[in-house]
Amino acid sequence: MGSATATATATATGAVDKGVDFANYFCTYGFLYHQKEMLCDRVRMDAYFNAIFENKHDFEGKTVLDVGTGSGILAIWCAQAGARKVYAVEATKMAVHASQLVHANKLQDVVQVIEGSMEDITLPEKVDVIISEWMGYFLLRESMLDSVICARNRWLKPNGVMYPSHARMWMAPIRSGLVDQKMSDYEGAMDDWYSFINETKSYYGVDMSVLTRSFTEEQRKYYMQTSIWNNLHPNQIIGTPTIIMEMDCLTTTVDDIRTVRASISSSITEENARFCGFAGWFDVHFRGSSKNPAQSEIELTTAPSYDSGTHWGQQVFLLYPSLNVQQGDDLVIQFSMSRSKDNHRLMEVDLSCEIRQSSSGELLSPFRNNFLH
Repeated sequence: MGSATATATATATGAVDKGVDFANYFCTYGFLYHQKEMLCDRVRMDAYFNAIFENKHDFEGKTVLDVGTGSGILAIWCAQAGARKVYAVEATKMAVHASQLVHANKLQDVVQVIEGSMEDITLPEKVDVIISEWMGYFLLRESMLDSVICARNRWLKPNGVMYPSHARMWMAPIRSGLVDQKMSDYEGAMDDWYSFINETKSYYGVDMSVLTRSFTEEQRKYYMQTSIWNNLHPNQIIGTPTIIMEMDCLTTTVDDIRTVRASISSSITEENARFCGFAGWFDVHFRGSSKNPAQSEIELTTAPSYDSGTHWGQQVFLLYPSLNVQQGDDLVIQFSMSRSKDNHRLMEVDLSCEIRQSSSGELLSPFRNNFLH
């Protein structure tokens, strides 16, 4: 994600360097090809479309704020659903394309595209609805929810509604060939390093072997301690999925999501299985609020699916070496996820697990792994 200098997005006081943050994160969203990838995600698109048009009562005659409007399609749908005014805020030059799209659909009298960060802009009024597609990989990566919370605290009316209104994070044990693939990639990288050392010494008379330990740590972190994007098949889930966190978007705070900790358990459901690690995913819900409940509740899930994967997929945290487990074995998992000190939009995950065998009741030695997510 850019140069070494560009990874330090937070100052000692916790403030974000916006120039560096733009270079690392927002620049990608300023390109139409990236927007197109998200617009082609039918699960994502159908969920938001249905949430808006099956709950028109939340939009007809109302004021709406779209946080991170991107192409502007959510803002356009809100206007088509009867909104009186839609403020579509976008931090990148994608705002120019969003404005073009709004004019092409003859909605410029309703939708106002505002280029700028949510933390800096000022609106002329409070809003009835805040809508945003803020979710990152495994829900919280990218930290865009911070901007949505800022918008909610500044601009949402007391009886206002959040779209989506609720979110959950899930985790489950899996089997996967990725363990063998990544181990092979790591071993190949190390073989290449040793060849490089020998050739450099033979041809140029410089012994590079003093750097082997640092190179090994670097490669282990890249291949074996970094979460992996994957669209898993449901048959790869070998234990009961467990909720890590549940969130009400009306009340959650930035402090609530800076660090997520959970103690959870899962039981192996396969008779004989190779336990290769964990998969994490999320779902969000459009329920409205207790004062303004949705007429039609819509769910958007990124769980492993037979035929309807999303661009979010799942995040896979691999276990080296993998273990053989039996049906009924209990996994007791300690999970912690916090923001990276080097880049506040990335996460650091700490996973530890104890396995109690169903056949003997024996508690196997616990293992613990750290990952960059």
